[in-house]
Amino acid sequence: MIDFHGFEMPVQYTSVIDEHLTVRRAVGIFDLCHMGEFDLEGPGAVATLSQLTTNDPSGLQPGEIQYTMLTNPNGGIIDDILVYRTETGFFLVVNASNTEKDFNWINQHLLPDTTLRDRTSELALIAVQGPKSLPVVERVLGKPLADVETYTFIDTEYKGYWLRASRTGYTGEDGFELYLPNAGAEELWQDLMTTGAEEGIAPIGLGARDTLRLEMRMPLYGNDIDETTTPLEAGLGRFVKFDKGDFIGRAALVKQKEAGVQRRLVGFVLQERGVPRQGYPILSAEGEEIGIVTSGTHSPSLNQAIGTGYVAAESASPGTEIYILVRQKRLKAQIIKGRFLK
Repeated sequence: MIDFHGFEMPVQYTSVIDEHLTVRRAVGIFDLCHMGEFDLEGPGAVATLSQLTTNDPSGLQPGEIQYTMLTNPNGGIIDDILVYRTETGFFLVVNASNTEKDFNWINQHLLPDTTLRDRTSELALIAVQGPKSLPVVERVLGKPLADVETYTFIDTEYKGYWLRASRTGYTGEDGFELYLPNAGAEELWQDLMTTGAEEGIAPIGLGARDTLRLEMRMPLYGNDIDETTTPLEAGLGRFVKFDKGDFIGRAALVKQKEAGVQRRLVGFVLQERGVPRQGYPILSAEGEEIGIVTSGTHSPSLNQAIGTGYVAAESASPGTEIYILVRQKRLKAQIIKGRFLK
């Protein structure tokens, strides 16, 4: 157990490898009550969100979810968030480390007739992830969920509690994220564990959560993205809609796009024994320092070391040979395209 942004969180229940493979092969359950949740409502909600985020929320229909980013005037990423379109506005899910910062930032930019409410302290979040997640969640909630598409959600109930079930996750596997009042969380957790026993369900800690998301090239705030990195540098340009109108950071991002991005976030696979860690230097084949590792681990699925890092744009092409300086030893690696796990 460790302190994680004010919450006591499990790094692992058994082992990172066992938990990781459980999610890839069967089904895992995650306690994510540390995540932040806000309601943004009122006549000005769409315009408020549009000026604050890189993606375009105006076309979202109730029940749909969008990945987007809050950016500062320099185009730096304040946070990457999920936006749920509700009947009355938006439900925002933000990173635990940024909950207070995000709330204050959004609150400062509210348009008239718009309200922002922090629901973090009253809601619990449990994620169920893996190829066998659907039947487990269906049995617990007592309703068919196959028609709930990826990046959509439904509002239902569980034993008298309001519950929001979204087909989203941070593992690359199929699964659901379940929001409900704190009072129902423990019973839901136990119900999922009991019902999922025959599917091989197991609780999953922060360690495997990190290895799972890294295999799928999902960025981690504070490692791969922060206020000093832009969506264009991080390879998230597809979530920046320049043609939707003005938003905070747009001018800086337009300028960067026109001038050319100077560094890029790349994925690489180590070709020698060793594990890359955040902060390790990335070197060119000639030995020149060209970047820095942002995330790294030993991939349980691939049984090899993988990582991500920012490198100079001219060295970012897939297939490029690079070296990672691990404890003063140069280890050969190769930049890859796309996700590590297909």
